[in-house]
Amino acid sequence: MIDWVHSLAGLLVGLLVGITGVGGGSLMAPILILLVGVVPATAVGTDLWFAAITKTVGGAVHHHFGKPDWSVVRRLLMGSLPASILTIALLSKLPRSSFQSDLILSALGVLLILTALATLSRRRIHDFARDLEPERAQRIRRMQWPLTVLAGFILGVLVTLTSVGAGALGATMLIALYPMRMKAARLVGTDIIHAVPLTAVAGLGHLWIGNVDFALLGSLLVGSIPGIIAGSLLSSKLPDRLVRPALALVLLLVGIKLLAG
Repeated sequence: MIDWVHSLAGLLVGLLVGITGVGGGSLMAPILILLVGVVPATAVGTDLWFAAITKTVGGAVHHHFGKPDWSVVRRLLMGSLPASILTIALLSKLPRSSFQSDLILSALGVLLILTALATLSRRRIHDFARDLEPERAQRIRRMQWPLTVLAGFILGVLVTLTSVGAGALGATMLIALYPMRMKAARLVGTDIIHAVPLTAVAGLGHLWIGNVDFALLGSLLVGSIPGIIAGSLLSSKLPDRLVRPALALVLLLVGIKLLAG
């Protein structure tokens, strides 16, 4: 049975994803927890399946048009997939108690605040990394491979624990590491293609633990598809200079709310 309250939550997040491109999807788990009353672990596990399905569609489109940077995707996955499996193994050892819920809520709150900061500072980070002195830039280029694997490992832990981070934080890390290589279309394509196997592995891990509600997932998908379409149509009419700060403010306030309890 379709639960229309859950579908409305999917519609809201779909609208935000369509309008913002990157960052709006970070609000799915908080909306499920704060507005719908879903248990944090179930919200994260179900959101990971939601992300895996929706990002697979987006990833197929970007792959068709040849936009992802596959060498960077492989480096990220070398860190993120082992990190995801390790995080799932650790989560499976934690008792289903208030401690587990508090851990997820605290991590989610911190990640939303970091995502808000990343949303606002992405362009400044790009300009800073692009304008580095040649000697310093050359040293960073020599370290790109291990730093990208490390970035993938960090994202693997964060995404598996909270379902947040693969979008705005991942994009910000890529801009910092590859300021000249990551043009807009390539950045989004690389970010999405990396997120597909990561969210799939993390989602399967949460399914194994018992943290996925497929009835909830179905209702979210029913609402999100028209939301993404409508949001994409609206995005061309809304100025980015207003959308980005507004999204950052919402992420910041929700993050503080989760930390405050």
